[in-house]
Amino acid sequence: MVPEQEASSGPGATPDRDLVIDLARFFCLALVVISHSLMVSPELHPDGTVTYENTLGNQRWFEPVVWILQIMPLFFVAGGITGLQSWRRLRSRGGTAFDFLRGRLLRLIRPSGVLLAVMFAGLWLARLAGVDARVIQLLAAGAGMPLWFLAAYLAAQLNLPMFAALHARAPWLTLAGLSSLVTAVDCLRGVLPLLAYLNMIFLWCAVQQLGFILADGGLQLLARPALASLLLGSNLVLALLVALGLYSGNMLVNLNPPNLTLLLLAVAQAAALQLFRPALLRVASAGWVRRMMLVVGRRSMTVYLWHLPLLAAMSGLLLLTDFPQPAGGTSAWWWSRPVVLLGVVILLLPVLALFGRLEECPTSALSSRSCPAATVLTAVVVVFIPVADAALNGLTLGLLGGGAACFALAVLLLGRIPAGRARRRPVTDRADHCHARH
Repeated sequence: MVPEQEASSGPGATPDRDLVIDLARFFCLALVVISHSLMVSPELHPDGTVTYENTLGNQRWFEPVVWILQIMPLFFVAGGITGLQSWRRLRSRGGTAFDFLRGRLLRLIRPSGVLLAVMFAGLWLARLAGVDARVIQLLAAGAGMPLWFLAAYLAAQLNLPMFAALHARAPWLTLAGLSSLVTAVDCLRGVLPLLAYLNMIFLWCAVQQLGFILADGGLQLLARPALASLLLGSNLVLALLVALGLYSGNMLVNLNPPNLTLLLLAVAQAAALQLFRPALLRVASAGWVRRMMLVVGRRSMTVYLWHLPLLAAMSGLLLLTDFPQPAGGTSAWWWSRPVVLLGVVILLLPVLALFGRLEECPTSALSSRSCPAATVLTAVVVVFIPVADAALNGLTLGLLGGGAACFALAVLLLGRIPAGRARRRPVTDRADHCHARH
């Protein structure tokens, strides 16, 4: 890809924005919000407890559909493209890998920390009000489900400078090595089940590496028939693995912990992105589409983090009212989904107004001297303690509070400017870490 050739040209546009990647990110985010609104179906039982049913996941037709619409690999491919470009810009101005890690951490943990704190306070107040502890735990686990993404995305992004160096030397060999590690983990996960979580690193770094290859034009030399063959071939290999019983055909089951099926999907989606790039560029170049992508893109992390907690809270509170509650999967339930989606969007508006700016980099990250490497590494450890716990064991009320405290500590470590010290050259900029979507 050559983003400069597809740059935005309007006011406020960033010179090297790739409109196709912006469109892919917008599509991914919209699909996640819509699909979650089709999944959550709470039910209030006579004993006062609440259970949530994944109505969409229980449909027989859903498995082949989610095979096509599992877009998390595409998100990491896009993240590899923009991340590599951001890292190269930063390095060209004299920035270091620790500067890159600092900016990425701040961009992700500031909005996430606030979410954890608000969820902890809200659920703790609900517990004091007498809400059943099982309901509290269900809400914490369900609303915090997207937070597994933090573990995966941070693992990929914080390793980006290292894998970018390997990519510069041997791009295809690096991808092959990561793919081999993914396969090896899958082969051993039956003996050591916990080993499967290593693919939270290997798998998503491999998918990110595909983004590196696209960013450097690795698929541009392929003709359209070759791209179509790559798209079809990766899906046929995936179908064969599922038919042999080696993997589930349900791509939600394959998501956490991830496995080789998602790498095959990533190859297909990367090929499709290049195959349909001219048509996608025409769509993304439309004025109203560009404006919509710009508005949503600046607050995409906030939308991603908050939409499911808001959906769970809204659905739970409606159970306490006389508002009609059709049974999950009925025709009335399906017809009510647009209303539910609209409700989530309306609830997101004040949240975006209150917390959306947390996605922007603080002044200290833009113009201060670099953080010491030891400080950055300490912040990484502090952040990964609750993130890894949540990924392995699920989110609990206690972990919400502990995670919020750890994230706040990490922000203080990364954002503090020592008093009386002169400022040095900028090591990062708003284009790299504030407007480059994660």
